[in-house]
Amino acid sequence: MPSDTSGVKHPVKPGSSSAAKDQMEISIFTAATEAFSKANTNCSIAESLERCTEIVALAKNRNIRVRGYVSVALGCPYEGPDVAPSKVADITTSLLEMGVDEVSVADTTGMGTAPRTRELLRALSATGIANQDLALHLHDTYGQALVNAVVGLEHGIRTFDSSVGGLGGCPFSKGATGNIATEDLVYCLHSLGATTGVNVDKMAEIGDWISAELGRSNDSRAGKAILARLRP
Repeated sequence: MPSDTSGVKHPVKPGSSSAAKDQMEISIFTAATEAFSKANTNCSIAESLERCTEIVALAKNRNIRVRGYVSVALGCPYEGPDVAPSKVADITTSLLEMGVDEVSVADTTGMGTAPRTRELLRALSATGIANQDLALHLHDTYGQALVNAVVGLEHGIRTFDSSVGGLGGCPFSKGATGNIATEDLVYCLHSLGATTGVNVDKMAEIGDWISAELGRSNDSRAGKAILARLRP
């Protein structure tokens, strides 16, 4: 996104970029480190890509859209925070070449920082990967997800994964919290002049409702602030 957003609307997709509203979509997963791949899918990275190739071929024969994920792209609970951007770029390229429609690059552990997110995105671009083929999936474990999302926005990414109330986590990453809260992300995007098509007040109500239903705290700061303003 350009630094000057006055009077300019920048569309950011709310959710999946599926061409058709009712189109079926499947998701496939691999990882940027061998240790996490083994823990999460019980196979090596190479084996996971072989499996993905077969699934993608079947999906394409049935006109089913496929979304790929590269887990632990910005830090691994087993191998540490220094995941090579070139490795992520190679795996992302492999997924796109096999026919995946979009790849969500995931900061599963929330270890990502603004400089490292920027470095990763530049590595992906240098490999020839187009921004429109990418999404960012950012967990907020260390409170950096929103900052990293803005870095992605400035780089040209327009698809972001999020969850109302900051729901989520990862069983293979000790202490990992949920994805960036949808309410926080949308509030930030609107403040920058972006157009999302999302009613952030309604989203705050949804986040509050589902958090209560699940018996957990609402982890969206923007959501809680909005509700405090809306309610007498």
